[in-house]
Order: sequence, then C-alpha cells, then structure tokens
Amino acid sequence: MNIISSAFQNGELIPKKYGRDFENANPPLHIENIPEGTVSLVLTMDDPDVPEAAGVPVWDHWVVFNIPPSITSIPERWIVEGVRGKGTRGELEYGGPRPPDKEHRYFFTLYAIDTLLDLPEGSTKAECLDAISGHVLEKAELMGRFAAFFPHS
Repeated sequence: MNIISSAFQNGELIPKKYGRDFENANPPLHIENIPEGTVSLVLTMDDPDVPEAAGVPVWDHWVVFNIPPSITSIPERWIVEGVRGKGTRGELEYGGPRPPDKEHRYFFTLYAIDTLLDLPEGSTKAECLDAISGHVLEKAELMGRFAAFFPHS
C-alpha cells in the first residue's frame, strides 16, 4: 500500500496553502495498492516536532477512521467519507500545519484494517490506534515539511 500526494513529494515542503494560517485545506492524497481483505482505512496526520511547551509529545492534526476501502483518491477540501476523529485542538476537521518555532515534519499515516471501528465521532488518535491493534493489514506513510518562515510554493 502507498499514500502519495500530487501537491508534494515524500520529504518535501508542503505548499503553504495547506497551512492553518493560509487556506487550511487538506492536500490531495492518493492511495495505491490497498491490500485484499481491507474492511476500512484509518488516516492520521501528526507533527512529532511539537515544542515541549505544547505539553504533548505529538500534535494530532487530522484523524479519520472507517474510510471505505473503495476510496483511492482524497481530493483537496475533502468532504470526509468515514468518521471524523478529534485532533489535539479538539477539532473534527483537518487542521493544517502551523509550526510555532521552526520547520516541522508532518506525517500522513494510512492504515488498512480488517474491521470497522466501533468508536464514536470525536474519538482521539490514541483511541483509534488502540482499537486497530491486531487488525492492521498494512501501513503507509507520507511525510511533508512545513515552516511558516520558509519559502513554499
């Protein structure tokens, strides 16, 4: 399984329009080679470079679960097909990058799982990851970088 974006390559800069202080739109994502037996997908976006002062080890920007495995393209400004989880800010929607100090890395992680999660809307990433334990068929990751003070396209 693979997750890619037409907006940026793995390890490259995420265009500024996807940042929280700009258009705050999710970048387009494309999913390839979903494994046989997949019942649903889980998508998360997080920032492990969050400053210690934030009080959390990782900042969760986006959590979506119970995405149908027929979804192979997630367009910009996606109207979620699945269940929206809650990010660190408590929001159910995509929350774009907004690093307060320096360039940060943002990981879009996709899990193909063999079940639907029996979790309510607003569940956290930690709750989703706990629920998928033992059900992950494959995992894919896309990393982009973002800094408010660096040039972006």
